[in-house]
Amino acid sequence: MNRVYIFDTTLRDGEQSPGCSMTVPEKVRMAAKLVDLGVDILEAGFPIASQGDFEAVDAVSREYPWVQVAALARSTKNDVERAANALKHAKRPRIHTFLATSDIHLQYKLKKSRQQVLDEACAAVVQARQYADDVEFSAEDATRTDWDYLEEISKAVVGAGARTVNLPDTVGYSVPTEYGELIARMVKALGDTAIVSVHCHDDLGLAVANSIAAVQAGARQIECTMNGIGERAGNCSLEEVVMAFKTRPDRLPYKTKIVTEHLYPASQLLSQIITFGPQPNKAIVGENAFAHEAGIHQDGYLKNKSTYEIIDPHSVGVPEGRLVLGKHSGRHALGQRAETLGYTLSKEELDELYKRFTTLADTKKGVRNDEIGGLIESVKNALAESATIR
Repeated sequence: MNRVYIFDTTLRDGEQSPGCSMTVPEKVRMAAKLVDLGVDILEAGFPIASQGDFEAVDAVSREYPWVQVAALARSTKNDVERAANALKHAKRPRIHTFLATSDIHLQYKLKKSRQQVLDEACAAVVQARQYADDVEFSAEDATRTDWDYLEEISKAVVGAGARTVNLPDTVGYSVPTEYGELIARMVKALGDTAIVSVHCHDDLGLAVANSIAAVQAGARQIECTMNGIGERAGNCSLEEVVMAFKTRPDRLPYKTKIVTEHLYPASQLLSQIITFGPQPNKAIVGENAFAHEAGIHQDGYLKNKSTYEIIDPHSVGVPEGRLVLGKHSGRHALGQRAETLGYTLSKEELDELYKRFTTLADTKKGVRNDEIGGLIESVKNALAESATIR
C-alpha cells in the first residue's frame, strides 16, 4: 500500500528545458545511470516530435530490455502509432498518451468541446492497448480542470483500458492542500481500477510539496526528473522527493526502489550532458548541499555531524560533507583545517592565525588551502622571531 512508483521523465520533459536537448547517444548514457538508480518507468522520449526522439526510445528499449520504457503520444492516431513503433523492441512498453482537459485549453488551444476531448482520449487509449498492455493517460492541465469533468474522463479512460491515470499540475498552479483534495477525490473515484499518478511543475516552487501531498492523498506514481529539470521552472525533483521519504519515514512512510547512493552520480552525469548543473544551494545534489561555512555550524558539525546534517552525504553518493572556510568560520574549523594540512598549532599560534585569517577572509569569497598554509607559515615565523627577540 505504501509503494510509490518513480516515473522518470528526465529524457522527455526534462530535455524540453532550454539547454537540455540530448542526442541519442547522450540519452542512452543517461538512461544507463537512471537504470542504476532504479527508476520504475523510464520515459525515453516523444517519438512523433523528431526522428532523434524516435531513435532514442528505440535505442533505450534495445539497450535495456528488462526496463519498463515509456513513450509519449498525443491522443491522435499518428502519435500513438509512432510511439508504438518506437517501442517495438521494448519487453515492457508503456504508451503514455495525453490530452488537455481544462476549459482554458479546450477553448483557446484545442477549440473542442468536452465531449470531443473525452471521445478522443478514449479512442487513443483503445488504440494504444492494441500495441501495449500498459497504457497511461494524462489529463493535461488537470489542476485547472473542472473536477466533475476530470472524474468523468478519468473513469472513461480507465474503462477504455488505461492502467494509470496521470493528473498533472502542468503549469505549477496548485498548492498542496488543494492538490491533495483533488487527488483524494480521484483516488476514491477510481478505486483499485488504476494507479493515480502526478506530474508537478515548479512554477511556484511547490512541485515537490504538491507531489508529496498527492501521495499522502493516495497517488502511487510520481513523475519527476533528475535535478528538477523541465519546462519553464522545471519538474518535481526526483532526488528531493525520494530523500524526503527516506529521511522522514515517521511522517512519510512510503517506499521507492531508488538506490539513493546513485543520486549524486546521476546528477553529475546529467550536468555534464546538458549545458548547466543545479544551483549550488540545490537540495541533495547542489555543490553546497553538504557544505558548512558559519563558525557555529562548523563547531557543531565537528563535534557531531548530526547537529547540522540530517542526511549522510554517503547515502546519496556525495563523497563527504565539507567545511568551507570564509569570514563566518570559527577557530575550531580553522584549527581542524590546519591539522588536515599537516600543521600542529599551539593556542597562541591558532589565535594569531585566526586574526590574520579573518582579516583576509573579509576581502574574499573564500580562503583557499594554499592561502591558509601561507598564513600559518607567516604566523609561525612571526612568533618565532618575537620569541628570539624576547
